[in-house]
Amino acid sequence: MAKKLIKRFLPHPDVITQNRWIKKLGPRLQDPSLWHINRRSCSGALALGIFCAFIPVPFQMVIAALTAIWMRVNILVAVPTVWISNPITIPPMFYFCYLVGTVILGQQPDHFAFELSFNWLMMELSLIWQPFLLGCLVVGSVAALFTFILIRILWRLHIISHIRERAQRLQNRRHQRQAGP
Repeated sequence: MAKKLIKRFLPHPDVITQNRWIKKLGPRLQDPSLWHINRRSCSGALALGIFCAFIPVPFQMVIAALTAIWMRVNILVAVPTVWISNPITIPPMFYFCYLVGTVILGQQPDHFAFELSFNWLMMELSLIWQPFLLGCLVVGSVAALFTFILIRILWRLHIISHIRERAQRLQNRRHQRQAGP
């Protein structure tokens, strides 16, 4: 079921690989593991996407795509997962990362008033960059590891459930045949 659900939302790999910009990446994109939907590929891709969402740079999708190619995980799952960091979720995500970084470094968090300006960003970032980046690394790694383990467990439970249902159907058919008409 999970595989069918994921396939319903993903474009066909040929549509992607025939794109003129993507063709420039060469034969690496012909690797079947970049397009297959299986436990390994999806759990790795989701973990990668979650980790990349906590990288405080623009173009996180490019980082996720290139890393997915290198790690040979599903690129069509990794890239959209990065979208959990968006203009609405970035402030609380990164503030939480900053707080985690201050706790790890044993610092007191600075209280500051937010201003939407480049000058404010450069000034504040020069003061908080160490706890902020450490927090991003730690929170991103923990979230990615948790996601990887959770997806592997859920996928396994789904497979076990499917096997049990199939065994039950087969057993019901045997009973119906034995009962006869």
